[in-house]
Amino acid sequence: MVQQTMKITASEGVHARPATVLVQEAGKFTADVNLEYNGKTVNLKSIMGIMSLGIPAGAEVTFTAEGSDGEEALQAIVELVKNQGLGE
Repeated sequence: MVQQTMKITASEGVHARPATVLVQEAGKFTADVNLEYNGKTVNLKSIMGIMSLGIPAGAEVTFTAEGSDGEEALQAIVELVKNQGLGE
């Protein structure tokens, strides 16, 4: 399993639009990709799971990936978060 902790810098936090983009990116991989925030972990391929976390600006979140393409999946998610201006 690989993991990466990031800080959400977008002023709106993680709302519907960036959550949708994350789900679409995670769906490209067979690995189990998860998002952890505030002690709760959800599947990154689930829009409802992500939205249920209510992640605000300034939050520290951890992305994890496990599976044959886990490292590739995590790298793609981290790049997406940075490129979308969602976090660092």
